[in-house]
Amino acid sequence: MDHIDLDHVLTVLGAAAWGTDEQSRARVSSALALTVYDGHTRDQGTPYLEHPLAVVMILRTEIRVSHPETLRLALLHDALEVAPSSESLLVQHLGAPFTGRLRAMTADHRLEQRPKAADDETRWRFKQAALPPEELVVRLTDRLHNLRDLAASPSLHRRGRFLRSLKDFYLPLAGAARGLSPHLAAVHALLHAEYVRHQQEVRQ
Repeated sequence: MDHIDLDHVLTVLGAAAWGTDEQSRARVSSALALTVYDGHTRDQGTPYLEHPLAVVMILRTEIRVSHPETLRLALLHDALEVAPSSESLLVQHLGAPFTGRLRAMTADHRLEQRPKAADDETRWRFKQAALPPEELVVRLTDRLHNLRDLAASPSLHRRGRFLRSLKDFYLPLAGAARGLSPHLAAVHALLHAEYVRHQQEVRQ
């Protein structure tokens, strides 16, 4: 992907179709995303910001989410994971309630800036299962993009871990939540399709 600038982020959000106040919030959120994710890369070596932008695009084009705040949550969903120290900056510019929603979408060991402990995976699953529908659809879409991106990951361990958690946790969670909204129903169908695709690849 070419250099990502403010205009590109706003275009991915679809902010041109929003009202004046939402456009203003979109500009602030986009500038923060550029700042917070700057210098961070994924294990594939790609700029980290490409991932949340991909999540936003899936939400808009495949799951048909148009609510500005949900899309801004998606843009910043990993901000506190990659840069926990940015929390005060996020509170200053986006407010405590919005930042609190991001905290609820972030694993505790990331927020506490410590190594992952034995019980952290269980705690993280409970935390995700307790998310409200808007936050949950973002987190499930995040997982969907991670699954689609596995082919680019150099880590075989990561691939196996993600596919096991899809079967054991994310598909059941999405299935239990799909009746809560059309968006959750849509992301459940997409996760199921991803599961089927990977199962077919294993059999080949």
